[in-house]
Amino acid sequence: MDDFLTNWVTQLRKGILEFCILKVLEDASLYGYDIVRQLRTLEVLVISEGTIYPILSRLRREGLLKTYLEESPEGPARKYYQLTNRGKDMLGEMRKVWTAMTQGVDNARRTKGKP
Repeated sequence: MDDFLTNWVTQLRKGILEFCILKVLEDASLYGYDIVRQLRTLEVLVISEGTIYPILSRLRREGLLKTYLEESPEGPARKYYQLTNRGKDMLGEMRKVWTAMTQGVDNARRTKGKP
């Protein structure tokens, strides 16, 4: 793959990954590995645990997520991630932007002589 295209795809994935993380946490609190496992079903993202945990930390610092520990019957306590009210609001705003962007890109793609 050309270097320019590789960089573009990487940036595109990074841009939507935060949205996807917040979306996965919309309905339930999850621990890190569960988040990774759910996002791995979206093959186009090509994610790893090393990708997700720094983003989770940053989203927590931004006040979009909160964490708590819960004992696990299978080993050590697990750190769970949960959306804060600010995180829920941000997800709603991100959803609006995503919808507008995808609709705009789809419309532009169908128009001859335009991007």
